[in-house]
Amino acid sequence: MPLVKSHITVSLDGYCAGPDQSRDAPLGVGGEQLHRWMFPADDGEPHPVDAAVREEILAGVGAFVMGRNMFGGRSANGRWDPDWQGWWGDEPPYHGPVFVLTHVPREPLEMAGGTTFFFVTDGIEDAVAGARQAAGDRDVSVAGGASTVQQALNAGLLDELSVNLSPVLLGAGERLLDGLDGVGFEQVQSRASDLATHVRYRVVRD
Repeated sequence: MPLVKSHITVSLDGYCAGPDQSRDAPLGVGGEQLHRWMFPADDGEPHPVDAAVREEILAGVGAFVMGRNMFGGRSANGRWDPDWQGWWGDEPPYHGPVFVLTHVPREPLEMAGGTTFFFVTDGIEDAVAGARQAAGDRDVSVAGGASTVQQALNAGLLDELSVNLSPVLLGAGERLLDGLDGVGFEQVQSRASDLATHVRYRVVRD
């Protein structure tokens, strides 16, 4: 049966983004450090564990859900910047439908490589339902950020949560697991490299 899952990196103190997120620093101050396990130095090879986990993030996924902040493009007055097409260039890495949670309507945005962003104004339930329908017999990934993952957990929509624990302290920013109600976790798998500990949990309800 297809799953709804999330795969996200956090600091040792529980943040998946640092403070003061902006277009110049989409992951906030210091947030880029979180993903050293995904993007090793140019002269280095990724650890086999990290390489395997990176491949698993998109494997078997047919559609995605993300929050508006993860997509970006919010202007000072809360409206969309009509020229904004995301952080990923002309060909985003998703290669499938992506449902973006927002309070501000926007027409679907079709990109190279098969990615189309659909902007959902009716909440997390509708976004996940649309992603499930689009994914067919493949999984749905709730890509982030923290608020979107929290909404999916509290709504009972998330089956698995994979956390990549990075040995970084951010001190402030966007915490992953704040504001949860009646949500529990059972550890399914744990692997580690020198840059991250990768833990997969099954989500359970109290």
